[in-house]
Amino acid sequence: MRKILLFFLFSLLLVSCGKETVDLIVINSKTYTVNEDFSKADAFAIKDGKFVAVGTNQEIQDNYQSLDTLDAKEQIIIPGIIDAHCHFYRLGLQQQKVDLEGTKSYDEVLDTLVAFQKRKNTNFITGRGWDQNDWEVKEFPTKEKLDQLFPTIPVAITRVDGHALLVNQAALNLSSINESTQVSGGEIIKKNGRITGVLIDAAMDFIKIPEPSTEESIQALLNAQKICFSYGLTTIDDAGLDKTTIDLIDNLQKNNRLKMRIYAMVSADKQAQIDYYIKKGIYKTDRLNVRSFKVYGDGALGSRGAAMRQPYSDRENHYGALIFPPERYREIAKQIAASEFQMNTHAIGDSANTWLLKIYKEVLKDKENKRWRIEHAQIISKLDFQNFNNILPSVQPTHATSDMYWAEERIGKDRMAGAYAYRNLLNRYGKIALGTDFPVEKVNPFLTLYAATNRVDLEGFPEGGFQMENALRREEALKGMTIWAAYSNFEEEEKGSIEIGKFADFVILNQDIMKVEGKELPKTKAIATYVNGEKVY
Repeated sequence: MRKILLFFLFSLLLVSCGKETVDLIVINSKTYTVNEDFSKADAFAIKDGKFVAVGTNQEIQDNYQSLDTLDAKEQIIIPGIIDAHCHFYRLGLQQQKVDLEGTKSYDEVLDTLVAFQKRKNTNFITGRGWDQNDWEVKEFPTKEKLDQLFPTIPVAITRVDGHALLVNQAALNLSSINESTQVSGGEIIKKNGRITGVLIDAAMDFIKIPEPSTEESIQALLNAQKICFSYGLTTIDDAGLDKTTIDLIDNLQKNNRLKMRIYAMVSADKQAQIDYYIKKGIYKTDRLNVRSFKVYGDGALGSRGAAMRQPYSDRENHYGALIFPPERYREIAKQIAASEFQMNTHAIGDSANTWLLKIYKEVLKDKENKRWRIEHAQIISKLDFQNFNNILPSVQPTHATSDMYWAEERIGKDRMAGAYAYRNLLNRYGKIALGTDFPVEKVNPFLTLYAATNRVDLEGFPEGGFQMENALRREEALKGMTIWAAYSNFEEEEKGSIEIGKFADFVILNQDIMKVEGKELPKTKAIATYVNGEKVY
């Protein structure tokens, strides 16, 4: 009773002060607001999940009061980070599978699989993360050793980029794949007429991998959320989800179990799914935004699936391939252009970019503010850069520093001039959205900042940076991870900066990312992450 009375008296005192009562006050911070002027602030106030005031310590303390005040003790605060292109759900599922990232040889991959099976004793082994470009022998593996180790247990392990799959004979048998199986938009790699076990792009869909249960899917989403919050991510753009997963995300968010904000790109691989969402229309809540389609234009450079205008420099007469027949992209684009939805197309090779930019320009004629995106925009022909004047580039800077060791060998010096050209793309459109493509790359967004601005690996290679004419400035890179990423989602009025009326999503950092030496950027850590003014990490 005494506590209740004291609380009542204290509440009356607050009212009598003439100050507005809010839920949280943050003071003594060094806040980069990322507003139009890129101004700094000392303090801000939050009520009902939104910023209601941003200013100096005195301005906030003179006009607002709260039972909860956070003294930031001069720590750095930035807006909640947005990953403009990633695979959130896939990251969560990966936590339940064998992790092959960082393996330095095929033998290490095999040892990891054996150890995993001893622990899990599963009836179908799946995993992700191998990359032959990291091995001494930089060639695709073959399935013979897999067949010896796992003669009856199907194995299907995905390359790090998600565009190649290594399977054993048990998996091929289960999926009824043989030397006569035909595929369009991909490749079943053969050697001397026999299947090697490596499937590229559309061929991967032939493998019948068991679907996760509802319980496994829920745990995957919650695991991914925990990982992402630990890096300061408050919004993620999941590039390619089906209706079942989107509905599950919506349910978990409504039950307050999933607090991550998600910009869901609907996978456009099935016509029925395109038809369903266009008929349904844009679906928007405070945490979920379903207003775009993810279309696959081609494969990846690392697996030579990216569609090129001229043959690969390291594989005779090989061009890669579009995932769908060329005219299918025009059909999809026309249908989406007639709706309010956004089209976001994966395009890595110069041929894929040329074709998709041509179709975009054709169907968007006389249409304004569509904000259609090219995802990756990795290798662009010189004449195609001009076509990004109203097409938004969405790129992943760590791809540049991951691929720089072998990219020139794969496509040749001349084509490298238009590769990973982020400065050029920014100059054409005026904005650029940055992401990671995790789990292809690391989740850590501060590696994105590092790669975009320094363009070297964690050992400082190459000296002087990789194609530094296309490096971004830090302010531009931070905008690409916040306000420009929000713009790419049609969400710049509600997030992406610390401004009055926007969601109170922010991150407290251990160091000043705008002032530390470039080599120190990878050491940046999120000390705390807030969504709607609530601490979630």
